[in-house]
Amino acid sequence: MIRTPSLAALAASAALLLGGCTTTNNYNYPDKARVAAPAHETQAAGKAKNVILFIGDGMGISTVTAARIYAGQKQGQSGEEYVLPFETFDNVALVKTYNTDAQVADSAGTASAMHTGVKTRIGVLGYGPGVTTGDCASGSGHELGLLGEEVKQRGLALGIVSTARLTHATPASVYARSVSRDWEGDTAIPEDQRGRGCSDIAQQLVAAPFDVALGGGSVAFYGKQNGGLRLDDSADLPGDWQAATGGHFVTTAADLAAAPADAPLLGLFSPSHMTYMVDRDAESSEPTLTDMTAAAVTRLAGDPDGFYLMVESGRIDHGHHAGQAGYALEEAVEFARAIQWAIDNTDPAETLIMVTADHSHVFTIAGYPRRGNDILGLVVPPAGGGGDDADPMLAADGQPYTTLGYANGPGAVKHDAGAGRPTPETGVMAHQQALVPLGSETHAGEDVALYANGPGAGSVRGVMEQNLIYDVIRKAYGWPAD
Repeated sequence: MIRTPSLAALAASAALLLGGCTTTNNYNYPDKARVAAPAHETQAAGKAKNVILFIGDGMGISTVTAARIYAGQKQGQSGEEYVLPFETFDNVALVKTYNTDAQVADSAGTASAMHTGVKTRIGVLGYGPGVTTGDCASGSGHELGLLGEEVKQRGLALGIVSTARLTHATPASVYARSVSRDWEGDTAIPEDQRGRGCSDIAQQLVAAPFDVALGGGSVAFYGKQNGGLRLDDSADLPGDWQAATGGHFVTTAADLAAAPADAPLLGLFSPSHMTYMVDRDAESSEPTLTDMTAAAVTRLAGDPDGFYLMVESGRIDHGHHAGQAGYALEEAVEFARAIQWAIDNTDPAETLIMVTADHSHVFTIAGYPRRGNDILGLVVPPAGGGGDDADPMLAADGQPYTTLGYANGPGAVKHDAGAGRPTPETGVMAHQQALVPLGSETHAGEDVALYANGPGAGSVRGVMEQNLIYDVIRKAYGWPAD
């Protein structure tokens, strides 16, 4: 479900409208939703010093395919033959993304599965499935161990990078526990839940022992006097964090490039989510995802004991929710650049790199377009099919249609009395047509891909439960089973 820029609006929109599911797995509820690793699982020789988990939020397999074609076409190729950096990895698996109470998942439950090893409820971070969403007291006794905590306890460096708000579900899963993903700042916690021992996610971030945290979402960290939304009008969490840690706080790409490497680093580059790649101008003060990934890897690599880094391309998801495939694909192309930088600047003998998605979207590629057809354009059939070879194919209503579309979302055609389907928009800023009218396009429930290379990558194979990604990481480091 798409998140709105306002934290106040986040609090008002806490209800998540996805359906429940049935399953044939026996989970032994209520406290655990752990699925055992398959007996045939093996591990590549060697132990990882470093692990980088790249999460393309909403980057389902159809998005990977479209991004591959789009990236190739941007370079003058037909597109289909192009290869994204992570598609060269030796190990690939399919990952089942459902939450314990939802057939189609959200980012909180899925990201928590990857960072705790336990599947949980939709909308919940760092707690087991026995909690009641939005009920602070229900979390007691259901706290899960977080990978980010264990990384620091074992002496490794910890990094978090996202183009979304750092308090958003996926980055928050590394360091936070919350019975509601919407409690990003204290104003988002309902009045009847305040004072019951639950801390908002922004407060948890500044209390976490990270080494690098870079992304958006400054409004959750400041009071009104400083342009934020916290209850205390004078609140300045970054200032408090600097005073407590001696760390460096940055707000621009220039500041990021100039920041000393002698202390922890916190970067908040926008009030809410960072600017879409499509909407950025040449004078933007925000770093790109590649800039942030490079800064994080360079700093974390200075720890002789190794590091864990989670990098999220958060706005792939938002582009899809808006029904704008071009926005999502531009984010995916930048995501691929960041992955390529990491591949080129780490040692594959000591660094496990994994690329996956938290969930998919109801995003389709269809219509028999010719080879090399503009992936963001109208469907033009293969040559030799009769008629003008440049003419787009027509649907039964006499209108052309695009290769890319959505099963639901804001692009749904309105069948007003006497009005037919309009000619579809095309191009990078287009809203693709959709079937079911919804204000926000939804997630999808099919499996997503997991690509892995480096020490421990041999554990990535077959069809996996999403929470086993946590086990793959721990085994790659050589840690004992928990």
